[in-house]
Amino acid sequence: MKEKKIILTGDRPTGRLHIGHYVGSLRNRVMLQNQGDYDKMFVFIADAQALTDNMDNPEKVRQNVIEVALDYLAVGLNPNKSTLFIQSQIPELTELAFYFMNIVTVARLQRNPTVKSEIKMRGFNNEEQSNFGSGLPVGFFTYPISQAADITAFKANIVPAGEDQKPMIEQCTEIVRKFNSIYGETLVEPQIMLPGNEACMRLPGTDGKAKMSKSLNNCIYLSDSADELRKKVMSMYTDPLHLNVSDPGHIEGNTVFTYLDAFCTNEHFANYLPDYANLDELKAHYMRGGLGDVKCKKFLEKVLNETLEPIRNRRKEFESDIPSIYEIFRQGCENAREAAAQTIDEVKKAMRITYFDDKELIEEQSIKYKA
Repeated sequence: MKEKKIILTGDRPTGRLHIGHYVGSLRNRVMLQNQGDYDKMFVFIADAQALTDNMDNPEKVRQNVIEVALDYLAVGLNPNKSTLFIQSQIPELTELAFYFMNIVTVARLQRNPTVKSEIKMRGFNNEEQSNFGSGLPVGFFTYPISQAADITAFKANIVPAGEDQKPMIEQCTEIVRKFNSIYGETLVEPQIMLPGNEACMRLPGTDGKAKMSKSLNNCIYLSDSADELRKKVMSMYTDPLHLNVSDPGHIEGNTVFTYLDAFCTNEHFANYLPDYANLDELKAHYMRGGLGDVKCKKFLEKVLNETLEPIRNRRKEFESDIPSIYEIFRQGCENAREAAAQTIDEVKKAMRITYFDDKELIEEQSIKYKA
């Protein structure tokens, strides 16, 4: 019997989505959706997760839900093909996470590389193991468990995500195996689907930093105007040793070429830079000298604008009818909750905590106390 393909993926609503999100996961999601080679696809906005480190500013999360929703629809996610929902509206996810907390140790959470890097990035104290995350909210610390609940509630076996999420999927798999070993085969093990292009694994910021991040102000957003895009591309980090056009340039660590690796095709050269047949030829010229950064940046701007212009235009169309966006997600939440409730029912039966429907238990206890 052919295994069902169930896809689940999502994003925290910490602001508008950027091109790092696009090449890291969004592009894959739309491709999978349009190929149709799957049984179900769930895409959600992780607002409850975002609240774990934004409790002092819940309005920020509340406002950003619509920003992410607009970006989802603008990139081409279709509510007729994918179930789009909001995490906090599915209480079954919280219930499942609570059950999982009993089979994951504190030590295991402390070893999770993604948790450790996120704690460090947000300034929580983790310099010493004895003082690990002393100012850390419990909800944030346990978000690998919450993420495992998100995935398993929908029996997802494919999770399109960036490379930084690999430790999270590995921990989810551990949770599934542990649960199944205790209670019997109930949950489905997931597999991560990474971008096929190495450059897309973790797109650097425009300043050359290791990761594109809203907090570092080094993002190109999917909704940026053509003028905003031009300014950001022209100010991008390249090769600090490439001072003159005649100087040999370096490709490694050069943000412009990393972005070209992630976005450009041979057709882009035919349309915008016919002096070169492909990116390899452009790189070779840059490395031997005689090619300026400005020419490369202007080419990148055209490549990015070709990708972003239709997204930008669709977003404006959706912005004209905000109530319809909320209605799309309301319906998606209803469908998602129905699927999650089915899993919770199976989980509770496996755990034998369906007391009022357990006729065998009731009969057993009746005999016991009559004796």
